[in-house]
Amino acid sequence: MGSHAHHLHAGESLRDAAKAQLTAEGEQWTDMRQAVFDALASFERPASAYDIAEAVSKAQGRRVAANSVYRILDLFVTSNLAMRVESANAYVANAHPGCLHDCIFLICDACGQTTHIDNDRLADGVREAAESAGFAPTRPVIEVRGKCGDCS
Repeated sequence: MGSHAHHLHAGESLRDAAKAQLTAEGEQWTDMRQAVFDALASFERPASAYDIAEAVSKAQGRRVAANSVYRILDLFVTSNLAMRVESANAYVANAHPGCLHDCIFLICDACGQTTHIDNDRLADGVREAAESAGFAPTRPVIEVRGKCGDCS
């Protein structure tokens, strides 16, 4: 994965970038997918499918099942619109859905704040180590636990 510059999106720009990415892959941007994406993007910390289902349920005034949200989140992860924080079974919106990077998360054990960073050199090193062990990595996820600047 080479280094490059990319634009971080937020708010309506993030939704537009996510919609463009999903439709470019031949998928439909439905009202429910938009509702799930909007709910996911509104969280400041990683959100579970249950958190997102609750937010969408409140916004729509009807119950939305978490299993429906899980299916949409799986599509979002596959399409690079969201990233999964494995250790927390939670998700964050990808602020640059047009760029594919391996996931490197810094997770604060005190407050739960999770920061996604891009470091292709580190990710490439992990890929190379896996390959030299005879393993074919598809998408490494690196999680570093500790304390954020506010909590340390």
